Amino acid sequence: MRVFNIQAHQVSEQDQLPASLPEHGFVWMAFARREFELLQGQVQAWLQDACGLQVYDLHLQDVLNNQLPSHYDYTSDYDLLVFRRLARGRSETDLSKPGEVLHQENRKAGPSILRKIDTSPVAFLVFDRVVISVHPTDCAVRTVFASRLLNAAQMAPAQAVHRLPVSPADLMLRMVSSVVDGYLDLRRELTRQLDHWQSELINPHAGFNNWSDLLNARLTLHYLDEVCEDQRAAIKDWIDALDTWQVNDTSTQENLEMLRVRSRDVLEHIERVVHHVGRLEQSAETAVQMHFNAQSNRTNEIMRTLTVLTAIFLPLNLITGFFGMNFENFPILHSEEGLYMTELFMLAVAVGLAWVFWRKRYLSA
Repeated sequence: MRVFNIQAHQVSEQDQLPASLPEHGFVWMAFARREFELLQGQVQAWLQDACGLQVYDLHLQDVLNNQLPSHYDYTSDYDLLVFRRLARGRSETDLSKPGEVLHQENRKAGPSILRKIDTSPVAFLVFDRVVISVHPTDCAVRTVFASRLLNAAQMAPAQAVHRLPVSPADLMLRMVSSVVDGYLDLRRELTRQLDHWQSELINPHAGFNNWSDLLNARLTLHYLDEVCEDQRAAIKDWIDALDTWQVNDTSTQENLEMLRVRSRDVLEHIERVVHHVGRLEQSAETAVQMHFNAQSNRTNEIMRTLTVLTAIFLPLNLITGFFGMNFENFPILHSEEGLYMTELFMLAVAVGLAWVFWRKRYLSA
């Protein structure tokens, strides 16, 4: 558990629930999923004392569900956003050891780059002055963002005011944006891996045999496309909900406009990921089709060569069969030049047929 008091120019961290809300700013509480499951009673009691609110039981179940797709929901007291982030493997945590990670690699996703597409949900509960985030135990998003907050707080006040989030919703959108950026960073590695496979598929001498990896890659890309579609739907619902927010003064209006800008930026990044994943799926499918077309063309060339050779030797077999007939009177068999004349005739027939087939490009590569 990590707890941060975030104000206009400073950030302070503590390792336990705060006694009360600060006079200014807001509180960010970040939990691992198993930690939140064990401490949910204390968190509910703290929310009741500090804000006079509690999280509904159905939303608690959504927060603790590590298989839940990305989605958005809201109440009159708070907003709930579940957003699936990239994970380098599947991890579980023992209930008795809520801070320790039992890491398990996903071995069924092909090469190491494709194992990074395994995803896990991050849940955000956004109140007026409190934001609660629930992460997988090994979530790098929480660690990286917490470091950014602490580093920004050490800057000059004029610089820190532009780098620190101004509201719980702003902090949530910044973390969601960092999650989506992880998907964008993965594009180059995915493209390099699939380009390598495409070159092997098209090259007839490469001897491609990674069919299981390629199939897993296609299935994983399809799964990633579904994940991104859920993310896009969740952010669109969030943007629609922003239009219903009430504005009391000019500063609130400015913050609301900034939230809309950040939300549209996150949505644009998600759409870029969706577009790129669709293009990778199409490229993989096209490479497979080109591979089988190349193999079919190669088989056709081999069959054409064998057919031409058969057509050349067929007349020669006819001639040898003709001279092998058992007639008592066969004049050319008793001639001294018969053998040489027959060989020359057979050679002429073979050369003539080969020349005809070569002119017709039956023997060309």
